[in-house]
Parts: sequence; C-alpha cells; structure tokens
Amino acid sequence: MNQFLADIINLDQHPLTNQDFRAECKRTLDEKGVLVMPDFMTPAAVSSVQREGEENQNLAFYTLSNHNIYLKPSDSKYPTTHPRNREVSSSKGCITTDQIPEDSVLHALYNSLEFRAFLCAVLGEQELFEYGDAMSSINLHYASEGQELGWHFDNSSFAITLMIQRPEDGGVFEYVKDVRDADKGDMNYELSSKVLDGDVTTKSLAMDAGALVLFRGRNSMHRVTPVNGNRTRMLVVLAYNTEPGISLSESARMTFYGRLG
Repeated sequence: MNQFLADIINLDQHPLTNQDFRAECKRTLDEKGVLVMPDFMTPAAVSSVQREGEENQNLAFYTLSNHNIYLKPSDSKYPTTHPRNREVSSSKGCITTDQIPEDSVLHALYNSLEFRAFLCAVLGEQELFEYGDAMSSINLHYASEGQELGWHFDNSSFAITLMIQRPEDGGVFEYVKDVRDADKGDMNYELSSKVLDGDVTTKSLAMDAGALVLFRGRNSMHRVTPVNGNRTRMLVVLAYNTEPGISLSESARMTFYGRLG
C-alpha cells in the first residue's frame, strides 16, 4: 500500500488488503445490502475534497426532473396513479470527472489498484473498469436547501459513494430493502405503492463526512430526503463498470451533465 494512499484512507480502521477484513465487509454487504465504512477517508483528504467542491461548485450542472421509481418512460398500460407511472421529484447539481482537479485525491483513490481489488473482493466482481467517456467515472453531487432525490431503484447492481459534507439538517438516505426482484420480473407493485404512500417503515443510513458506502439498490427502493439549512450536502459517486470501454449514453449525459463532453 503506497504512502500516498495511506494519506487518503484510514488504513488502521480499514485495512483494505487484509483478507479477513475483506471477508467481513463482503458478508455485511451480502446480508444487509449495504456497507457503511465510517471515517474511511482521513480528515485531511475530506477537507481537500470539500475545498475543491466549494471552489468548483460554479461549474455544476443542475437538474430538476420528475420521474417514476424505475427511471423509465411511463407505461400506457397503467394509470398515472399506478406505482409504475407515479412521479416523484429529484433535483441536484453535479460536476464531472473532467471538472475535478487532476491532482485531487479523488482521482488517486478511484484509480488505485489496491482500492479496486478491495471493491472486487467485497462486490464479488472479477474486475472493475472506468467509464469510456470523460465525465462519468467520478461525479461530485451538490444538494442545497430543498433539493432531494425521489424514490427510485438503481439500474446498476451496486453503487459506491463517499460522503464529503453533511447538510445542517435533512438530506437523509432512506431505503427499503428487497422491494422487488428485477431479475425474476417481480415488480411487487403493492409494496412499491406502500413505500410511495409512506406506509412502510424505512431504514436510514448515518453517514458522516469521510464515510464510504457500498449499496445494492437494484431491488431496494431508496431516496434522499430534502436538504434543510445553508450547508450544501456534498456526495461523491465513484462509478465503475464490470466491462471495459463502456460510456454513459449520449441521452443520459445530456440529461445529467448538460453536455456530451
């Protein structure tokens, strides 16, 4: 483990190359569908990314969209009140890989072979690859007063995030595990509807600045509640593919980033 990575990661608490530690992390993720690693980043690394985030927030592309929980076009076979078509709101700002300073610790962490090997072991993947386009591998998301992510399922099998700055209030990650079974085509509209109606007890994640979170959101509904207060919520998404050379589609890039490159 090189010294530069030791300046980014709290290796005493999170010994990434230790086989027993990897196995424990994998067991937690497999059982709970989520793994929270508090204080993963060192205080100095968190501070540097916070500073970069503040300095480059003016570059962020902001989106406000209404969508259904499947992040797909509506289906005319169902009424607008059906969970397949019911709309929720999401709003956030985002800067992309090419807008993050070249000397940022985020690039060093993302490209670290030791970090990727740890992720592969915990996620059960053979290999992980960066995106083929210049924007999608590392995204820094901003959520200010009133901004939120509505209920949804992820299309990918896993998500990797770093909490950089918590808001004063709100901005809570809430989820309901195993609402559907996408691989079997079981959408479980009844339970989905209850989640949308607020009739299901949700779980929430306590994420302080510096926490690394691995989450399986393909079958678990999740959202981020509206942010309250003057402090912007900053979260980094580290996105990998299980095959090389894959780019985010042009339509998705225009939707999320407002540009193709």
